[in-house]
Amino acid sequence: MSTAVVDDVVAEIKNLKKKIGATILAHYYQESEIQELADITGDSLKLAREATKVLSPVIVFCGVHFMAETAKMLNPQKKVLLPDLEAGCSLSDSCPADKLERYQEMLRINGRKFQTVTYINSSAAVKALSDWVVTSGNAEEIIRRVPEEYEILFVPDQHLGRYLSEVTARQMILWNGSCMVHEIFSVHDLVRLKQKLPNAITIAHPECPKNILEHTDFIGGTEAMIKHVSQFKEPTDFLVATEANMLWQLESKCARHRYHPVPGITCACNKCPHMARNTLEKLRDCMLTGKPEITWQPEFDKAREVLERSLLNVPAKAVSGGHPHGD
Repeated sequence: MSTAVVDDVVAEIKNLKKKIGATILAHYYQESEIQELADITGDSLKLAREATKVLSPVIVFCGVHFMAETAKMLNPQKKVLLPDLEAGCSLSDSCPADKLERYQEMLRINGRKFQTVTYINSSAAVKALSDWVVTSGNAEEIIRRVPEEYEILFVPDQHLGRYLSEVTARQMILWNGSCMVHEIFSVHDLVRLKQKLPNAITIAHPECPKNILEHTDFIGGTEAMIKHVSQFKEPTDFLVATEANMLWQLESKCARHRYHPVPGITCACNKCPHMARNTLEKLRDCMLTGKPEITWQPEFDKAREVLERSLLNVPAKAVSGGHPHGD
C-alpha cells in the first residue's frame, strides 16, 4: 500500500475504535504498523493479564487464534474479534486434543502419576485437558509448583520443555511439537554472526532448539528480552533469535542498541506466516463488520478454570522469566 492509503486505513481504524468501543491488543510478533496502532502490546502472558483489565465492550486481538481464544475465555462477556480466523499456530496444530487425551489415558493405564503442563500455544480443547497452562514468562514458576510426586507431561513444545527440564531439574515427558519459526534458525549463520560481531550478546527464545540455545548468552521470552537489553546502559550489539518483528519492539524500547536478526536456514529473517495473516485492512474490516468473532465454545468453561489458576493467580515475579545461559 502507498503511504497515503496506509494513512487512510489507519484513520479508519482509529475512528472505528471509538465508534464501537474497542481496545486493540497486539502481540510483539505483529507487523510494526499494527503494533504502533495497538493500545496494548505484549507477549502471551502480558496480553492475557491485560485483557482482564480492559473496560471497553470489544477486544480486537491482533495475534493468532489461540491468543484470541484466551482473551475470550478470560472475558466471557466481551466481544472478541480476530482480524483473520485462519491465523493459526504450528505448535497448537501439533497437539490435537483427541490425540493428547488418548496419550494421557495410555499413561494412566500404565500406572503413571502425572500432571499435564501445557504451553499457551495450544487450543482451548487441549487447555481443558490440562492441569496448568504456562507461557515462556511464567513457565518456570509453574513447573516448580508441581508436587515432586508427579511426573510432568509437557505439551506441545519439546524445545521449551527440554529447556525447562534443565533449568528446574524436573524430569518431563515431552510432546513432539515445535514452533516452525524458532526451529529453523541456522546454527552455522549464528556462529558466523558471532565471529563477525565478537562483542555482541546473543539472546534467544526458549522455543529455539538446543543447538541454538547452546550458543546463547541469554534465554528468555519476549518480555524478558526487553528487560534484559534495557539493563545495558552503553550501546550494545544484540543477536536476536526470535520472530523478526520483535526487533521493532526492541528498537522502540531501547533504541540505543543495535539489533541483528539471527538468520533462518531458508531466509534472512524469520517471520511467522500465521501472525502475518493479520493486516491493517483486515483489522479495519473486522471492526467494520464485527467478524470474525470468537464465540463461546463448550470446552471454554474448563479451559478458563485452568487459565485463571495458571495465569492470574501467580506471583508477579513470575512475569519476567529468562536465564543467563549456564545458570
